Amino acid sequence: MTDQTNSKMPPAANPFGGFSISIVDDSATATGGPSAIRGAGDRVDAKVVIIGSGPAGLTAAIYAARANLAPVVLAGSAPGGQLMLTSDVENYPGFVEAIQGPDLMAAMRAQAERFGSRLVDVDIDRVDFSERPFRIWARGTEYRAQAVIIATGASAIWLGLDSETRLRGRGVSACATCDGFFFKDREIAVVGGGDTAFEEANYLTRFATKVHLLHRRDTFRASKIMVDRAQAHPKIEIHPNTAVEEVLGDSKVDGLLLTDTLTGDERRMAVDGVFIAIGHRPNTEAFRDWLDVDSKGYLVVHDETGSKIDGVFIAGDVHDHRYRQAVTAAADGCKAAIDAERWLEAEGITEAATTIAW
Repeated sequence: MTDQTNSKMPPAANPFGGFSISIVDDSATATGGPSAIRGAGDRVDAKVVIIGSGPAGLTAAIYAARANLAPVVLAGSAPGGQLMLTSDVENYPGFVEAIQGPDLMAAMRAQAERFGSRLVDVDIDRVDFSERPFRIWARGTEYRAQAVIIATGASAIWLGLDSETRLRGRGVSACATCDGFFFKDREIAVVGGGDTAFEEANYLTRFATKVHLLHRRDTFRASKIMVDRAQAHPKIEIHPNTAVEEVLGDSKVDGLLLTDTLTGDERRMAVDGVFIAIGHRPNTEAFRDWLDVDSKGYLVVHDETGSKIDGVFIAGDVHDHRYRQAVTAAADGCKAAIDAERWLEAEGITEAATTIAW
C-alpha cells in the first residue's frame, strides 16, 4: 500500500451496510502509543480488518469471510498489489495458459466480495496497536478491529534519479502491463536483473521493435529459464555491467546516459521509454513503532503468521523477502486468516464454528 497525506476529508457515506458505524466521542478516544489521536469522524467496528489487497490480503479475506468473520479490507488507493504491475503469470496453479496479473487480482477481489468481504480502496494513515480493539485510521475514518491481518506487501524501487522522477509517466514506467501498449513500434529499455525485469522485457516485445535489458552486473538473480528465454529472443538485447546515470529528454524520454561499470566509459542509448524493475521495498512504515522489523525493514513473523502483539497477524511479501511469489503470498493469507479465526475463538470473541469453513 502506498502512503497518503493526512489531509482532512469530509465524512463519506457509509459503504459498509450492516457494520456498526458511530461518531467518535472526543472524550472516549484512547490515549497511549505513537498514533493516538483525538477528534470526531466516522468509526467502523469489525472483527477482522485486513490491510492490503494483493494475493495475501485477498486470500485472507476469502478465508475470513467464509469463517463468518465479515472482514473489512483496507485495499489501498492502488489496490491489487504488485501483480497489477505483472504481465503474464505462468506459475500460479490452475491456469494452463498464462493469465494477466490484473485479471488474476480482479478475480480474487470478486471472489472475496462474493463471500461478504467489504473492500475499501483507501491507504492507511496510522495505527494504534496498544490495546484491543486495535485502531486504524484511513481517510478520516477510524477502524476498530479485534484482530488485524497486515498484508501490505512491498512497493517497486526506483533508481532515484531526478531525471527519472521528472519523466515518470512521460516514458519512465514501472508497469509494462499498464504502459507497454504506448510503445508500439518503439525501442525501449528495461532496468534490472531479476525475474521481474526479464518478465517485463519479454512482455514488452509484444509492442516494441527492440528491448534493451540493462543490468549493472554480469550475473542475474533471475531464474535460468527466464534468462535463457531472453537470450534466445530476437527482440531482446542484454547489456551486462551497464548502469543508468541519467534519463535523457525534455518533455519525454529520448535516451539514456549509461556507464560501463567495469571501465567507467559512458555512452548514450537512444530509446523512447525505460521500465524500472530493480526490486521492492516493504510497506511497513505505519507499523514500525509497534512491530518487530528486520534489517531490511520487513516485518518479523512469530510462529508462522503471528507478530509480537497477540491478535496482529502478518502475511505475504511484507515479511517474505525470500520467495516473493504470488502463490506463497496467497498461502500466507490463508494461514493468517485461519490463525486469526482460531485466535478469536480462543479469546471468546467468536463462537466455534459448527462446520468447517475451509
